[in-house]
Amino acid sequence: MKKTLRPLLLALCAATVTAFAADPAPQSTSPANPLGGKDAGAKPAAGQPRLIAWEELVPKDWDPMKEFKGMDLSKLEDGDPRANELLMKMQEASNNAPTNPAMNGIEIKLPGFIVPLEENKGEVTEFLLVPYFGACIHTPPPPANQIVHVRPRHGAKFRAMDTVWITGKLQTLRNDSMMGVSGYHVTAETVTKYTSGAK
Repeated sequence: MKKTLRPLLLALCAATVTAFAADPAPQSTSPANPLGGKDAGAKPAAGQPRLIAWEELVPKDWDPMKEFKGMDLSKLEDGDPRANELLMKMQEASNNAPTNPAMNGIEIKLPGFIVPLEENKGEVTEFLLVPYFGACIHTPPPPANQIVHVRPRHGAKFRAMDTVWITGKLQTLRNDSMMGVSGYHVTAETVTKYTSGAK
């Protein structure tokens, strides 16, 4: 397989979040090492949002590679029509990645990276929240169940790939944008600068 096809396939295949480091630094994030790590922490106090990890947004029984098992990707070259067809199928599977219905309606706190969609007077008024640096900008978008569409109640003074905490009610609501397909939506009560831990 030629050099340009392999990174795209690997990025699309890296959908299942399984190995996490506790409290990773923003620059060391990846599909398998999202911002915030694996452990979501203790049960929240009454009236407080629940700190969640990105893996909780993925249904436990979802296997993104199920229909691609047994394929020998090393025999495909960039110009091969089968390679383009496979990429299209992988992107479609990623865009249609199922959400976790148990997360619908929960007041959550989640860290992530900003991918701006709309700005007004130097403030971000709509953005995608993604689990690792470069997603949707430098690499293909993550699966839809790893992208949260966010509309802050108040404009936020952040830029692309800034790390933030968001709080608000999580909804399983699909949204298509030019930067990626999101499976979740949050009208954010707060958007604050990320610090390690749940501060």
